Amino acid sequence: MFRVVKFQPSIILTVGGTLVVLAVRAFLPQFAELALSGLILLAMTYHLFAYERGRNEAALDLVITLGGVIYLGWIGAYMIDLRALPNGGWWVMFIFAVVWLADSGAYSIGARYGKHKMFPRLSPKKSWEGYWAGVFMGTVYGGFFAFVYTKFGPLHVEIWQGVLIGFVLSTITTLGDLSESLFKREAVIKDSGNLFPGHGGAFDRIDSLIWAAVIGVYIVRFFFL
Repeated sequence: MFRVVKFQPSIILTVGGTLVVLAVRAFLPQFAELALSGLILLAMTYHLFAYERGRNEAALDLVITLGGVIYLGWIGAYMIDLRALPNGGWWVMFIFAVVWLADSGAYSIGARYGKHKMFPRLSPKKSWEGYWAGVFMGTVYGGFFAFVYTKFGPLHVEIWQGVLIGFVLSTITTLGDLSESLFKREAVIKDSGNLFPGHGGAFDRIDSLIWAAVIGVYIVRFFFL
């Protein structure tokens, strides 16, 4: 996306570094900080040479490279951490399902009844009506999944706890969607890619889930383990 507007982050370091961070967090978590620190220093070295070769915007390129590795790699790896928790598969189905249903509610109501724009410049299609519909749906389904997964699964989540989790997730994860919109507006493009036609790109499929995974991991660690 940033290369569209003539920045030159390192594709190899961004994509390769993201994969390295994900792999280390998944299989060798004790070396995660070492891996991230090494990638930061490596990226700095790469862009130092890029400047010496005549790339005057090398410092901004460096920031974009690091942003990709940290956001998609380090923060994105919380999806792996969520799955690795005790009963992690159930927590994934709980937390991600709440976000999906909240997004669906926000889209359905917002598209039909949305009149008051949340961020007209950043995401002109999002409305407060849709946002609060999503929060309501996420809150209700949080309680629903708490009941179902406790009664028929291995989780032990009170209905009021599920309601609270659903409220927190549906309230905050919209920022993940808006964050991705920020990148697209900066690059002046409509879609982040064409891997999933009609969906705005692969990034659009995980923008809210990245935030949900971080929030979900710490909720589970602090209150259920």
